[in-house]
Amino acid sequence: MVIFNNCVSLGFALWGVLGLALGWDLCGSLAFCLALNYKQMELYHALPFFCYLLGKCTRKGLTGKGLTHLLKIAGTVAASFALCWLPFLADPAQALQVLRRLFPVDRGLFEDKVANTWCSLSVLVKVKNLLLPQTQLRLSFAATLLAVLPSCIKLFVHPSVRGFKLALVTCSLGFFLFSFQVHEKSILLAALPVCLLISEIPFISTWFLQVTTFSMLPLLLKDGLLLPYIVTSLAFLLISITLLSALEQTSEEDLKLKQLFTRRRKHMPRFNAPLLAKSGYILSVLCMAVLSFLSAALSPPARLPDLFPVAISLFSYVHFVGFLIYFNTIHLTELPSKKTQKKTN
Repeated sequence: MVIFNNCVSLGFALWGVLGLALGWDLCGSLAFCLALNYKQMELYHALPFFCYLLGKCTRKGLTGKGLTHLLKIAGTVAASFALCWLPFLADPAQALQVLRRLFPVDRGLFEDKVANTWCSLSVLVKVKNLLLPQTQLRLSFAATLLAVLPSCIKLFVHPSVRGFKLALVTCSLGFFLFSFQVHEKSILLAALPVCLLISEIPFISTWFLQVTTFSMLPLLLKDGLLLPYIVTSLAFLLISITLLSALEQTSEEDLKLKQLFTRRRKHMPRFNAPLLAKSGYILSVLCMAVLSFLSAALSPPARLPDLFPVAISLFSYVHFVGFLIYFNTIHLTELPSKKTQKKTN
């Protein structure tokens, strides 16, 4: 049932992205409102939707067509929320109870062994014990805001469909890594927009999706899904290497880093990005295979019952931080094309 709930909200969000990509802003806004009201975790995607639509309206001019378009979007959002919340508005106490259930701040900074900053940091520093709950909440809010702000500003100033997809990745990853009360399966919210980039950046996208599945291994083992995990992981690895030719698309141009490395070429003349990328990928896949085997076949020491889940969490966390830096880099360094600007206008 939990997986079904996630599929429904992700499906609505995907329809929202498709609507905006086709220029159907009202339909896209409606679809995303349904996704957000179905499951509050869609807040991970809310800022890119907001910044893209506001930036698009601003480019049209907030005194003419832009203002009219903005009012239409605002009306669509208000009507959607009113219909979804209509059963609870008759009783304010009931509406407040729903909000408390949606945002369970009393449950603590994190649960289980999720591959985010706070869980990884707790291996060395017990943040839960050092800071008051309210301080933890403020700290996670500030860290999340700092992580997502650069990409959101770029999207608002230069709204484009490609920038919108990149901002969806960076913002959802920023929320996953730094926000309050994150669950392992929340990484699916970042995986959705990465899937939309798989034709543009196949190497990094397929690598990200493999780490995403691996990061949920402890959760999958709890649910007795080891065999489906092995079969689907191997099948996706085979598809990535053969049909998508991911390992063959590791040049600076394929990685969308040509402009960045051209500037740095004088300082790093021997830097070989394709070789480094392939080596890192192969090493990563081998480590995931070893950790998967150890988690499934061996029992951890009695003194360290969470050894394997923590190792998987830390391993995945390092990857997700690297992916966050990568996607932010290509978004922030990308120059807006004249073709994209004409489409937006």
